[in-house]
Formats: sequence, C-alpha cells, structure tokens
Amino acid sequence: MSGDAKSTAEVNGKLWGARVDDWATLQEGQCKPVFEAVLERLKTGPGTILLDAGCGSGMASQIAASRGARVTGLDASEAMLAIARRRVPSGTFVAGDLETLPFADASFDAVTGFNSFQYAGNRGQALAEARRVIKAGGTVAITTWGPPEGMQAASLVAALKPLLPAPPPGAPGPFALSNEAALRGFAEAAGLQPESVFDVESTWTYASLEDALRGLASSGVAARARDSSSEEAVDRAHKEALGAFRRPDGSYRIQAVFRSLIARA
Repeated sequence: MSGDAKSTAEVNGKLWGARVDDWATLQEGQCKPVFEAVLERLKTGPGTILLDAGCGSGMASQIAASRGARVTGLDASEAMLAIARRRVPSGTFVAGDLETLPFADASFDAVTGFNSFQYAGNRGQALAEARRVIKAGGTVAITTWGPPEGMQAASLVAALKPLLPAPPPGAPGPFALSNEAALRGFAEAAGLQPESVFDVESTWTYASLEDALRGLASSGVAARARDSSSEEAVDRAHKEALGAFRRPDGSYRIQAVFRSLIARA
C-alpha cells in the first residue's frame, strides 16, 4: 500500500468513524430503499458472493445477507466495521482501502459501492480494483448522488460547502458522477461495460430537530466541516437548511435521489 493510499484510508476512517452510533441509528437507514433496489437489480440471492466496498456500519451488507448472499465488507473505519460485524455475524468484514483491495483476482460475483468510490483518493483506481476482484461476467454497482437540480437534500449538501476546506483545483464535487454520461464513462475507464442506470428516491425522515442534526452531523463530510470550522457552525448551517422541511408536528422530511449504474466485467 502506498503512502498516499494509506493516508486516504486513515483520513476517511477517522472522519467516517467519528460518530458511528448516530450514523448507524439515525442516518444509514435513510438510504435503505437504495440498498434494497440495487441488491434486487443485482439479483442478489442464495450463493451470491458479494463484496460491499465501503460498507459503513453494514446495513446494505445485512440486507444482502438476509437474501442469502455470502457477504464480505470493507471499510476504512474500524468503528463502523464493529457495528457491521454485530449486524452480520455470518459476514467477513475487513479494514482496508478501496484503492488496494486485499482480495485475490476474481473473488466475487458482485461488488457494491454505495456512495463510496467517490470518496477514494483516486476513484478511478478504486473502481479498477473492484473490476479486478469480480469474476468474468460479474457485476459492479456504483451508487452516487442523483442530479442535484430540484433535489431537496442537495440543499443540505450545499449548506456545508462554505465550512469545508477549499478543494484542490479540478477536484470532483459531490455531484460529479450524477451526470449519466460521466457515470458511464467512469465505468468504461475501469474496463467495465455499463448496463442500466436508474434512480431511486429515498425520503429522509427525522422525528425531531435534534435527531436531524445528529444524523446529518454523523457523516464524514460533516466531520471534515467540523474540523475546518466548529460543531456550532455545522449545526447552524444544517439548522438553517432544515427549516424548509419542518412539518407541523416538528418532524422533518427531505427528498433525496440516488443514481446507480450496473456494470459488467
């Protein structure tokens, strides 16, 4: 593992592992419809040998295992992996870097990357590694944000932008792969054959402002914003953005859309 790759894993592990309990209980489940739709498209079932690349605290892995899959999960955060292991006792969960997967060639029938490849220091190398570890004819599912235009959750992403460190020149933004042509090109550059592209709507719901702030603050992006500003600044930015989505009973509902590409080796 190179120094740069190791740094990527260490940085992401710290950021995404900062508030794992809030992530697992309040935020990860907001994307459950996305996990279910992708695993259905992949025809995940008994005997499927699946790698969940960037598995987080293991909800997608848990759903795959419930469908009969033999699941392996990889994540940069040991704290996330501890929860995943509890959720999926039959699974194998290892710490590692997306750019240097610790698996032999052609080890899996399918690889899922739920909002993970874009966080790699070299996302092209990360996807090439996913291509390397799937069997001939196997599939990779790349899931990212849907187009931001008209998406309510995009305002929550934008709220943190002023608090984040300036990205390097030419660095891709959070919606860089939302464009279908860009997403297909990303897959092709890794030696994959793009097949279907589909969008899944996922409505984020929070019972209270406290839950919403805790859930949103549990992401690695929010942790980076805290490191560059303060916890108060992050909560204030989120609170202002959430105002438009408050319901009469004090709960919150925010519409989000995720885009997935199924590609074949």
